[in-house]
Amino acid sequence: MSAPSALLDRISDDLAPHGLFARGVLCLDGETSAPRLADGTTARSVVLIGPIGGSLWPAFEHWRATQSDRGGDHPLDAWSKQILNAVAETHGATAYFPSDQPYQPFQAWAKQAEGLKPSPLGILMHPQFGLWHSYRGALGFSQVLDEEPLKADTVSHACDHCVDKPCLSRCPVNAISPAGFDVRACRAHLATEAGQAGCMQNGCLARNACPVGEAFRYPGPQLRFHMQALGHMQALGSAPE
Repeated sequence: MSAPSALLDRISDDLAPHGLFARGVLCLDGETSAPRLADGTTARSVVLIGPIGGSLWPAFEHWRATQSDRGGDHPLDAWSKQILNAVAETHGATAYFPSDQPYQPFQAWAKQAEGLKPSPLGILMHPQFGLWHSYRGALGFSQVLDEEPLKADTVSHACDHCVDKPCLSRCPVNAISPAGFDVRACRAHLATEAGQAGCMQNGCLARNACPVGEAFRYPGPQLRFHMQALGHMQALGSAPE
């Protein structure tokens, strides 16, 4: 297997055409909670993979247009698995996905690898990208990737310095509060004409109100795609991601 730095460079090269990035590296060497690799051994390192802003949208839409079923019921998951499973096979890794059991602690990994903390919406706040990023999967390796561990307390949490906190006042049904996310109130609103014309068409108003990382805001079609997926999950009684 390649040396750690060369390996990460090759992974990044393979991900780039798909608008995906190696977002963070986490050493799990010796941790009992580390996930299993395909051969049954324990992963010693995990590389988090995800987009920044709308970076994945052109590649995903191109792929979806080539699928007879437009990618099925969960097209973004299907696309992500196709890409990351191929990258994993190329580099001798095991791919993990947020939608698959056994569920892996993606948010905990991100907090450790990138020093991120949750926003009032529950989405992890990135100091540069704001709320406009995500994790499509992770790659587990049998070797330790020699990345210097991040000191999470050195990463500034934008929400701590935001005086106005517009995300807490923009939701028309007050579904966002310091106490958490009121799934029922959000679901009920999205089913109304106002919800269909507002959040469903333009993205969550509370999320859009956040001033951090505005340049990375998703394009309109991507916002509508995610809101439609959220509406579908909530219609089934599920909580949002």
